[in-house]
Amino acid sequence: MGPNGFSLLSPSSSHFPTFRVSAPTSRVRMAAAMPAAATTTGFGFKNLMETFTVDVQGAEGRPLDVPLMAPFTIASSRLEKVENVAIRIELRNGCVGWGEAPILPSVTAEDQPVALAKAAEACECLKRSPAMTLGSVLGEIGGILPGHEFASVRAGVEMALIDAVANSIGIPLWRLFGGASNTITTDITIPIVSPPEAAELASKYRKQGFRTLKLKVGKNLNGDIEVLQAIRMAYPDCMFILDANEGYTSDKAIQVLERLHDMKVTPILFEQPVHRDDWEGLGRVYHIAKDKYGIAVAADESCRSLVDVKKIIKENLADVINIKLAKVGVIGALEIIEVARASGLNLMIGGMVETRLAMGFAGHLAAGLGCFRFIDLDTPLLLSEDPVVGGYEASGPVYKFTNARGHGGFLHWNNIA
Repeated sequence: MGPNGFSLLSPSSSHFPTFRVSAPTSRVRMAAAMPAAATTTGFGFKNLMETFTVDVQGAEGRPLDVPLMAPFTIASSRLEKVENVAIRIELRNGCVGWGEAPILPSVTAEDQPVALAKAAEACECLKRSPAMTLGSVLGEIGGILPGHEFASVRAGVEMALIDAVANSIGIPLWRLFGGASNTITTDITIPIVSPPEAAELASKYRKQGFRTLKLKVGKNLNGDIEVLQAIRMAYPDCMFILDANEGYTSDKAIQVLERLHDMKVTPILFEQPVHRDDWEGLGRVYHIAKDKYGIAVAADESCRSLVDVKKIIKENLADVINIKLAKVGVIGALEIIEVARASGLNLMIGGMVETRLAMGFAGHLAAGLGCFRFIDLDTPLLLSEDPVVGGYEASGPVYKFTNARGHGGFLHWNNIA
């Protein structure tokens, strides 16, 4: 068990390096460099939680407003621009970490003013706190920003703390989280748009090398089918994910599956077909999708805590869990990943509408762990500006993570209002 009562130790695997403690430097205990051999055991992040002493010198949250190329419409909301919160944490050793609290109305519980206020509260606590282990600091943050109500802000602060620590020990996050790979391949999302617009986007993404398109549906069943037909005409050999964002009833979700079957079209995944609290409907759609059509079903909005995951497992309500750091925080995500993997559930990683700060952190996590069947980390590609300096390298759907320390991305802080 970790210092806060949870275990982050995964099943035995050669992926997970162990970091051993060396003599402390000033008030910061530094972990040893990553061993050259790939046959180490254990989980580097777990060890770091127990051995690295964090001493925060400065911490601050600021608005992170970025325009979108076009409005982002899903079944449950419409976003005209990104209004997130950036977090900057500086340790007394001079190392800085960056995080981001994404805000998506109706999905995250916080709006930007609430997120800024809670980020300020957490940052003040960090600046007043004495030096303590990383695990203890993260436990304190979990107490200030509990549950789903403040999960997005908690995730942003956790990201910044972990990034600062990774910078301190001189390793990239993908290595810290296991080192399984330094690349990922993402899908890309087509929001709710007209059939001609969807076809144009599909053609564009085909030229850019994307093999999997994620289609937002759930507002109008017949309209959704028309958009899908237009996409198939423009990009007939693409794989696709349907994401209803809670928009259908179970009856309509099953109708969609029937219509697709008649069209000889099989999505690789049907994500959150019904309302987050319609557990019976979720289970019904899942069993029909799986048994009759061979289609996987993912719980996204229905999965906002470890309790939700355990319910999904116990009642056999879905076969995929969508992990989003803004729903459950970084530590919550690691707990859920461990339980889901042990149960045999497949994993998906996604995000809200985020810059390359939050998406880069999630990408490092996905690459390092190497356990995600579905990767949906595309939203920086939907922004008309990129405020992040450094970070991962993107070539179409492929993100490459370098050996830069932490997640490697940062903001010009003085340019952030």
